[in-house]
Amino acid sequence: MSEHPSSWTFLTNHAHVLLCIRRDAEIRLRDVATVVGITERAAQKIVADLAEAGYVQVERVGRRNRYTIESRRPLRHALERNHNIGDLLDLLESTTPSRKGATR
Repeated sequence: MSEHPSSWTFLTNHAHVLLCIRRDAEIRLRDVATVVGITERAAQKIVADLAEAGYVQVERVGRRNRYTIESRRPLRHALERNHNIGDLLDLLESTTPSRKGATR
């Protein structure tokens, strides 16, 4: 086995963005991009995808956005449809940091 990690991961960038939003509902997309390792434009596109599909609600608060995750929405792949996005995020959070936003 190589000591160097390979370039692939088990989760998509969409899941990584959701985790960032779950941890801080008022996170800037610039910060999401940095944490996930993508461009700010890619982070914007992912949030737009998630909002269009009903997984994230975006609310403008002053000069910033506040994100709310629709936790009860089912996962999209047929193999996982019996679970919702909240189940996945609960599983992936290793600690329970205080969150500034709520999930429904």
